[in-house]
Amino acid sequence: MGYRYKIVVDSCCELPEEYKKDERFEIVPLGLEVGDFHMLDDETFNQADFLAKVAACPVCPKSSCPSPEKFMKAYTGQAENVYVVTLSANLSGSYNSALLGKNLYQEKYGEKNIFVINSKSASCGETQIALKAMELEEQGLPFEEICAKLKKFRDEENTYFILDNLETLRKNGRLSGVKALVASTLSIKPVMGATPEGTIIQLSQTIGMKKGLQKMADIIAKEVKNPEEKCLMITHCNALKRAESLKEMVLKKVNCKKVMILDTAGISSMYANDGGVIAVI
Repeated sequence: MGYRYKIVVDSCCELPEEYKKDERFEIVPLGLEVGDFHMLDDETFNQADFLAKVAACPVCPKSSCPSPEKFMKAYTGQAENVYVVTLSANLSGSYNSALLGKNLYQEKYGEKNIFVINSKSASCGETQIALKAMELEEQGLPFEEICAKLKKFRDEENTYFILDNLETLRKNGRLSGVKALVASTLSIKPVMGATPEGTIIQLSQTIGMKKGLQKMADIIAKEVKNPEEKCLMITHCNALKRAESLKEMVLKKVNCKKVMILDTAGISSMYANDGGVIAVI
């Protein structure tokens, strides 16, 4: 059965298991590099193996965005409407690559409804937008209206994260917007967030992960608007207990429509590192 729409995401987007083989979705993988080891962030990604390689390698891991040709290929097919959700353009070249892929597609095949949205987030921030696109399409809304609603939904999202280790972000130049980052000892845990433009900022800092998660929950509860209408998504890198603790801490303060806990895929595992927790609402 063909669908009138398709949702294309880059592999920083963690799709729930039930959608990974759903023909309405397609994941375009980024590349991962750990020393001399190269891999694609696709269905073959093994988180435990990857984290072991990162821990054993003295060189900081790196990522590479998909080519425009890979995005163009993902846009082909019977679907009339294609929605493309990418990493924040301030964190990756994936968004620009997706746009170039749209241009290549239209030069080769002609006009098609292709909407590329810069998530201004990452990880489950992309997931939120992808699932919203599905929800709006299933309501039968017109393409242009869905595009406008997705932009509004994106602009109302808030992204938060706390990591044991910020070095991968720092060494890959993703913390350039963070001016006063004090994490000289392992016990200091900065609580991080994203600007409306999708760059990383520091929101607070605490001593220890437990206090950090509580601080993050406090900030989420304070900043969220109409939580009863929203889904809280939490993504974790080998840290299910932390994710569940954060869920409980947030739900003690606000009632959410739904909560989803997901595992990080490759790109998020690389940047979040072992123990990292990301939340988007």
